[in-house]
Amino acid sequence: MRAAVLHEIGQDKLEVLDDVEAVGFGPGKVRIRVRATGLCHSDLSAMSGVLPQPAPFVPGHEGAGEILEVGEGVRNVQAGDRVVVCWLPACGACPACERGQTELCLAGFMNAGTPNFKRPGGDVFGFAGTGTFAEEVVVDAGCAVPIPDDVPFDIAALIGCGVTTGLGAALNTADLEAGSSVAVIGCGGVGISAIQGARLRGAAEIVAVDPVAARREAAVRFGATRAVAPEELPDAKQQITGGEGFDHVFEVVGKAATARAAYDATRRGGTLVVVGAGAMDDVLQLNMFELFFDEKRILPSLYGGGDVLRSYARTIALWRAGRVDLAGLITHRVPFVEVNEALDQMRTGTALRTCIEL
Repeated sequence: MRAAVLHEIGQDKLEVLDDVEAVGFGPGKVRIRVRATGLCHSDLSAMSGVLPQPAPFVPGHEGAGEILEVGEGVRNVQAGDRVVVCWLPACGACPACERGQTELCLAGFMNAGTPNFKRPGGDVFGFAGTGTFAEEVVVDAGCAVPIPDDVPFDIAALIGCGVTTGLGAALNTADLEAGSSVAVIGCGGVGISAIQGARLRGAAEIVAVDPVAARREAAVRFGATRAVAPEELPDAKQQITGGEGFDHVFEVVGKAATARAAYDATRRGGTLVVVGAGAMDDVLQLNMFELFFDEKRILPSLYGGGDVLRSYARTIALWRAGRVDLAGLITHRVPFVEVNEALDQMRTGTALRTCIEL
């Protein structure tokens, strides 16, 4: 089968090969025919080494498709079911799951160290234990979440990561109140989803911050009340909040510099929500006095900060009701053989989300 492979960390191009085989099928596993996959910035971060990932590997973790085969003991899906790929499934038995913090379950991360594929030259891993830049993938049954027949594969793919992450940051983690003032730093697919979540919650002011003009324009279409370049954020803070700062600021870039800017843009007693996935050696510097004196809450948000299955169902309900725009997030579509074009679209900021059609 075909799959897009990164041979070494640090390379910026993928090679589409036709000699890749999905491996590991057996009890508790399912084999999925991938029909659509989105490109998330985390894929680029894994390719560059910002996020730890063994190589060679197949990127992709935001996918949807149909079940081809189920292993012994699988009860949640059957052959022919339409599913979204969940890269962070909950085991249901660990301390995090028992506390109700299923997004902190480490079971899914453990899968990242086991090869999902093989080639004549050896093993190939799947990013985040999945690897949806492939025509087929074998994953734990918990990674296959059934979706209704009326949800298109491209929409379902977005729900698998970016939309769930951004909406959840606003609806679960921040739990912002109607009338709040909000700033969102980083307006790709995840940031736009956070903007839509803030709009759903009734935020009075939503300022989108991004260096790319096209993304700023898109942010306004999706509900931002104002869009500014990063250097214009201090002026927006002064004009909108009288210099006090925003009630909620979402950092959706994953860099210490933007997290620091987000902290500075947050009012005393406000909330900084850290959504972007950054590098282990990129250190955010805060002094002990400001932490104590400003009483700003710093809330990391992993995968939307809530129960993933409930978040999926909520997103589908909101999409059906026309309360969130998911189709509009897909600004580009490319065939599988042009996957490197999708990478360039993400790097330059020309795409909110590119759908890779398999």
